[in-house]
Amino acid sequence: MGYKEEYLNALESPESYWAEQAKAISWFKAPETILEKTEHGTYCWYPDGELNSCYLAVDKQIEEGRGEQVALYYDSPAADKKEAITYNQLHERVARFAGALKGLGVEKGDRVVIYMPMIPEAAVAMLACARLGAIHSVVFGGFAANELAIRIDDATPKLILTASCGIEFDKKIAYKPLVDKAVELSTHKPSHTVVCQREMLTAEMDPARDLDWYEFQEGAQPADCVPVKGSDPLYILYTSGTTGQPKGIVRDNGGHAVALRYAFNNVYGMQAGDVWWGASDIGWVVGHSFIVYGPLMGGGSAIFFEGKPIRNPDAGTFWRVIEEYGVNSMFCAPTAFRAIRKEDPEGALSKNYNLSSLRWVFVAGEKLDSSTYDWLSGLLGVPVIDHWWQTETGWPMTSPMMGWDNPSEARLGSTNKPIPGYDIRVLDGDGNDVEPNESGNICVTLPMPPGVAWSIWNKPQRYIDSYLTAFPGFYHTGDGGFKDDDGYIYITGRTDDVINVSGHRLSTGEMEEVVSAHPAVAECAVIGVTDSLKGQLPVGLIVLKAGEEISEEDLEQELVARVRDQVGALACFRRAVVVDRLPKTRSGKILRAILRKIAAAESYKMPSTIDDETILPEIEEVLKERGFV
Repeated sequence: MGYKEEYLNALESPESYWAEQAKAISWFKAPETILEKTEHGTYCWYPDGELNSCYLAVDKQIEEGRGEQVALYYDSPAADKKEAITYNQLHERVARFAGALKGLGVEKGDRVVIYMPMIPEAAVAMLACARLGAIHSVVFGGFAANELAIRIDDATPKLILTASCGIEFDKKIAYKPLVDKAVELSTHKPSHTVVCQREMLTAEMDPARDLDWYEFQEGAQPADCVPVKGSDPLYILYTSGTTGQPKGIVRDNGGHAVALRYAFNNVYGMQAGDVWWGASDIGWVVGHSFIVYGPLMGGGSAIFFEGKPIRNPDAGTFWRVIEEYGVNSMFCAPTAFRAIRKEDPEGALSKNYNLSSLRWVFVAGEKLDSSTYDWLSGLLGVPVIDHWWQTETGWPMTSPMMGWDNPSEARLGSTNKPIPGYDIRVLDGDGNDVEPNESGNICVTLPMPPGVAWSIWNKPQRYIDSYLTAFPGFYHTGDGGFKDDDGYIYITGRTDDVINVSGHRLSTGEMEEVVSAHPAVAECAVIGVTDSLKGQLPVGLIVLKAGEEISEEDLEQELVARVRDQVGALACFRRAVVVDRLPKTRSGKILRAILRKIAAAESYKMPSTIDDETILPEIEEVLKERGFV
């Protein structure tokens, strides 16, 4: 069956389509109700089915004969450690850890906060919670104590699971003091903190509250999988909200399991036994969906990587990992490849490795510019596939279906066609469909497919207000873009990444595409600054490739000419400023909203997700020197 027929089936008969897909996973009790509208006006899939996500990810794989297959390849250039963990070994660790949690009183429905680096114990912790029916909430390791305290008060966890430290390049970040401070700040007090001591930096323990990771497991009886309803929460994942208060996105067990199995096989084209690398962190949705749950539920071998694409020891780290483990496909943010390219512009280090196992590479999270696409596809000689999704959806919304015959061809600038189940529309401000190739608000017709979050923890009305109110009957993604004549989706950026120049609404993403194609540019961000005459004017913040000697004046002239030629004189792009680096979240997204505030001399709050706080003062100083602030 081809894409068109599958897509129409999912569109016209969503319940029957997703009832069929649900047969791919093993239920303890098959769902009788496929789709149900909740009391808050959202939709839940498979609410009365019974299953266990840990069983699907671990036990079921062993039952199917994969016990001695590697489940997780742990690779940490940061800690100089490697480990191959089979499904049998993972089962032993998870069942024992779950038994120890059970001994501390953790039960179905309890919350557990996980604040850990990318070490195997973190995956064990997630799966052990799922095994008991407990709800885990992973907080990215290194978040400030105040941010962690806010999440503790919102989730009210019974326990906190942490490690003594994380590693950022050559720097060791002590986690335990951050956790202690967070508990001190929070109103809710978890009963215990369980600490995994790492040899490079051990933590001081409070015997009244703290438990050693391995000691507390001694004598614990392995725990069995606890059946949960399809509608029961699997996890809470906090994403920063525009109000400053994080939103606890709730993911259910049933829809999540069906969606991830579907995506791993059909979207990513992976099968049991394949080696998959989600180059992200468990603190983000990619880590939940496609480092831990998706690959394991699909019987794959997943790379669990702790490190950076450069300086571990060099910009050839990614190529070394692909060769060493025979990676068949991977997922990464474009910013990681831009960092590699900045350090190794010609990609010379890739020639030192055999990359023949690689079938294709997926990218998402940031706009894939043509320059990075051309460099990466030329270097690897495999399809480089742009696709698009959000924390709230938990799995892709647009992508070619690489597990099917004749997947949709790539179109540069597009994240491809909608995946079956997603009826994606482009609407004007009044909620009307716009014409093909006309920009508008990217929205999705309700109901969304399985796996999409349908509530915010403790705040269901906030979900309605955030996503379902602006355009009744639709989920509002917050992204802007357009759809071409053939149904390909083009995401031009968040709807606030549009500037108004003399009445013309222009996409900064379009200008970034042109600027980033300059041979000297490693990466860039285009922001709007206030202008008394034209309202706003675009300014490019530019990071040069390693070894580039072009003067800032010459670069600016060349970029101005490129934008004028390819976007038009109406863009009024006249200024380009060279900076050493751009501020990003730890998942690699450029913090454009903060850059706009700096350029407007507005006050801003240091984002909890920022990778390096010292970058913002650097940018502020440069913009002051250039007269923008």
